[in-house]
Parts: sequence; C-alpha cells; structure tokens
Amino acid sequence: MLTVAAVKALAAAEIVLYDALVGDGILDLAHPNAERICVGKRSGRHSLPQGEINALIAFHARRGKRVVRLKGGDPMVFGRAGEEIEHLDSLGIPVRVIPGVTAALGCAASAGLSLTKRGVSRAVTFVTAHGRDGERFEPDWARLADPQGTLAIYMGREQARAVGQGLTGAGLPAATPVLAVENGCRPDERRYWTTLGRMAEQGVAAGKGPTLLLVGEALRPRNAVDDMVGTADPIDLRALGDLAERLDHD
Repeated sequence: MLTVAAVKALAAAEIVLYDALVGDGILDLAHPNAERICVGKRSGRHSLPQGEINALIAFHARRGKRVVRLKGGDPMVFGRAGEEIEHLDSLGIPVRVIPGVTAALGCAASAGLSLTKRGVSRAVTFVTAHGRDGERFEPDWARLADPQGTLAIYMGREQARAVGQGLTGAGLPAATPVLAVENGCRPDERRYWTTLGRMAEQGVAAGKGPTLLLVGEALRPRNAVDDMVGTADPIDLRALGDLAERLDHD
C-alpha cells in the first residue's frame, strides 16, 4: 500500500536503505540502477544499530546521492524516523517525509472494520509493545482501559498475555473483542479472533510475523465474538487486485 509520491521517490532513487518489514515486490519499484541496502530491524534481530543507520544515510546524501529511507507502514509512527531526521537536520541535509499507511489503519481496512463507531468508540490509541532493548513493557493500564475507545498495539504478539492481563486488571471486560493481525496487508496476512480474557490466559496463536493487536468494542461483529474465535485463512491480496482490475476494465 503505497502513495503515488512514494512510488515516484523510489523510481528516482539512487540509494534505497530499507527495513526488513518492507513487503515483497516494493523494492522492484526502485530504479533498476539503484543500490539497495538492507538496514532492517525485526523484534530481537537488529542488523544495524540506529546510530550506524543515521551515519549511512548521511554518508550517501553527502555524496550527492538521492537517498530513499524506506520503512514499512508510516515512518512517523513507531518508525524511529524522528531520530534520523534530527541527525540529518543537524548536518544541514534536507529531508522530505512521504507519509505511508500505518499498520493499524491498513489492518483494520483489510478486515473491513472501523476503528471508531458512533455511540461505541470515540477514540483510537496507538501503543507499541516493543521498547528499547532491556526496557520493560509497563504502560499505564488504567489510562488505556477505556471502554469507549479502540487500542492498536503494535508488535504485540510477545506481550499479548501481558496486554490482556493489564487491561482486564484495569477494568476492561474480559469479553472485549480482540483481533490479532499477522503480516497485515501482505499476501500472507492472517487474522486471529479472540477475547481479552482468553488473551490474558493464552496469548494469541499467531506465527512469527509482525503482529498488531486491535482491542475494543468497535470491532465486535454482528455475531458473538465467541463464535469467531480462531484463525482466518491467508488473504490472497494479489488475486483481489487482479479481480479489481478486471472489474474496472469491464
């Protein structure tokens, strides 16, 4: 899910520094002669420290190269873009930020869900369950446990039980719907329905891909959540795109 501006930037790039979460096929949009450098970060596996990434961007920019720093989702939402921008600003290197589609919005749209609903949810809160190395995950559960809001918890698979226990302990009903989305907006996307109480006991049965947790009454389908607990089959997004093209052509 790219903007037209992002596609144009990739086509003009001479250097592309990309993250591990960039979807398959995206790098193919870069200029054929562009140098592609993986600086990707995944939970528990950091290929380059942030300081080295900052220095690498600056090095190529000072050589007069057109550099694209490609991130999955939106660079300004838990993407550490601020640290990179501050470093480049300190060196007088101009930066242009192209917004992306952050995981919470992309996953909700893929599932056909609204994060807000009149009379049910009037706010959406983005939270990351992954901090700096060694940091404990200890958010303000009382503040997050808003029955009239929706939570989007990034990189939440490993902390799923802690999230369930913290929110139920702060008073959010155990029957609150939870949707875990693994590899959101990609061809291998998978969805896992559960409830807050079950998640507190069992976590979520997601695989090893990056997983977003959506929590709140706005997610509740017409039928009971208890009837939907389980796993959805992978979504063939390419097939859906082909179908859309045929319908548009017809």
